[in-house]
Formats: sequence, structure tokens, C-alpha cells
Amino acid sequence: MELWQGRDDPGRDVLQAELAAAYLGDGLPLVPPTAQRVAAMLATGGWQHGDEIALVAPSFETATAGDIAICAVLAGCTAECFPVLVAAVEAIADPQFNLLGIATTTGSATPIIIVNGPIAARIGLNGAGNALGAGSRANMTLGRALTLAILNICGAKPGETDMATLGQPAKRGVCFAENISESPWPPLHVERGFAAEDGVVTVVGIAGTVEVNDSDSTTAADMAQTFAQSMLIAGVAGGSGLLGGGEPLCLLPPEWAAAFAHDGLDKAAAKRAIWEHAVLDAAKLPPAMRNRRLAAAESGADVLRVAERPEDLMIVVAGGVGRKAAYLPTWGGSTRAVSRRIRDRS
Repeated sequence: MELWQGRDDPGRDVLQAELAAAYLGDGLPLVPPTAQRVAAMLATGGWQHGDEIALVAPSFETATAGDIAICAVLAGCTAECFPVLVAAVEAIADPQFNLLGIATTTGSATPIIIVNGPIAARIGLNGAGNALGAGSRANMTLGRALTLAILNICGAKPGETDMATLGQPAKRGVCFAENISESPWPPLHVERGFAAEDGVVTVVGIAGTVEVNDSDSTTAADMAQTFAQSMLIAGVAGGSGLLGGGEPLCLLPPEWAAAFAHDGLDKAAAKRAIWEHAVLDAAKLPPAMRNRRLAAAESGADVLRVAERPEDLMIVVAGGVGRKAAYLPTWGGSTRAVSRRIRDRS
């Protein structure tokens, strides 16, 4: 790696200090939201600065297109990414998502963004290898921009309104595309009622990530068991009597999805195969937790499940080569994934 040979900018550190002092940032360097940059962002979709997008919690202020554009600039988004961010803000504002709870809990809940449709490839979103990691400007900046919107528009300032005890790395922002080209199943947005050609954002309130590695099993039944056993985490049990928020997200790489499909399982059958194994004997919980969780469980059974019904599981194909899947438990409070069509006017 060679040293940068371009011009030094002696005013950069001063500018970053000023932006930090204005409490606009997330701890990383920011792109100054000049009038020209914000205007260029808005022009992509024909928005006006004052266009009202959504009423957001916990500030209960109206997020305008101009507000969102400022966050997009701060995060380093390209203008082509802006419609995705607008749709994401619309989605987190939906009452079903429960942004008030997610943004203020002492837990580690945070929204992540899944993008479907042709717009994902057009703006360079990665859904293949390292989809949840670094390497794609669109992935990194869109996830970060939503975090900045939650900080600056929604008012969830750490230690003030955002009361997370520890937080998690995903609170810095996560955005990725579904790997539709390598999936044997209909994509998430089609499953949720949209047309294949629609650009769609789906936001999910997650409590963390767990890698699921099974390089030994060769059948769908065995792989489903491995995944299910990886979901039985007592510490994510919510007040609903479930292990998590009841709509867990299963990220399957193409090799996992292909193995399920090879054994004749469509997505619904794959969900059921995982769900049937994802059962925790309540006797494994300490007494106080067991009694409280079982009292909340509608089934009245002596077990805890990851979701009330198999169809509540969300399966998304993402990632590249390898047999490494991921389980993203959803927040144990009240939240549901929300999808919004991207108003792409470009």
C-alpha cells in the first residue's frame, strides 16, 4: 500500500471537529453537507427540500427529503442511492416496525436494510461474497446513512434517547442486496407481494448476528437441524414467549439454498424444516426466566420456539462461495419487518 500523493488538506481536521461539535456524526469522518451536494442528491429523484416523507420516532418530527438528503451526503452516498434511503426511512416509520422501541431500548436492536429489484445492481449493492462486510460503497454508505438519519432526524442520540447497554456493530449500519441470481427460490420482495421488477427495501430490526457453519451435512434435513440448533439462544427470549421477536431472519448462502432445493424443498418447506427443529426445552432456562416466558407463550407448552409459525421465518439468499450461513435474531420487543417500494424516478 503506497502513500497518497495528492494534495494535503490542512482544513480537514478542523472541519471534522466542527461537524462533530454540531453532534451530526456517528464517530467516523463525515462528508460536509454543502448546499450543492444536498441539491444534487435531491435532484436524482425530483424531490424538493421540504417534501414530507414520514413522521418518525422517537423525536416525532417529520422527516423531509432535505433532512434525508443531508444524512445521505454525510454518509458518503452517491446520488443514485438516495431513493433507497428514502424508502428505508419510510419503512422504519411504519408503526409495525416499532422504531420507538428499537431506537430507545437498552437492548442491541437496530434496523438493517435488504434491497431487492434491478436497482440493487444498478447502484452497485453487493449481495454476494462478504455481503455483510466491507468492500461496496453502496452497502456501506446506505447502512450508515440510515444510522445517521436515526441519530439526526429521529433523535436517537446514544446515552440520551438511545439507551443501548452495549449496542452491536450492526448499529453502525447494514445494507445489502439479495443474491437473486444464485437463488433457487423467488426473492424476498416477490414473496412479500411485489413485482419482480420493483425496487423494494425491507427493513428488519435485528438483535445481532450468529454464523452458522455446516460443511459436513449433505442433506437438507441435516442442514435444517444445524441451522435450527444455532437459533436456540436463551438470552434473546422476549416478552412474547418466543426466542427473539418472532420473525427471525435466516441468511442462506447459495450453496445452502441449492442443497435445500436439490432435496425438493421450496422456501416454505425450508422454513418449516428449520422451524420444526428450532425448539428449546423450557427446563433449560433458569426458573425466573422460564416462568415469565412460559406465562407469555400463547401455546402454553413447556417449550419456546423461535416464531409462532413456520411462515414467520424470513429466508434470504445472500453471500458467496462457502457453507457459512447466518442467523439474525429479531428484536425481542414488538417488531415486524416492513417493505416499501423504492420511488426510483431516475
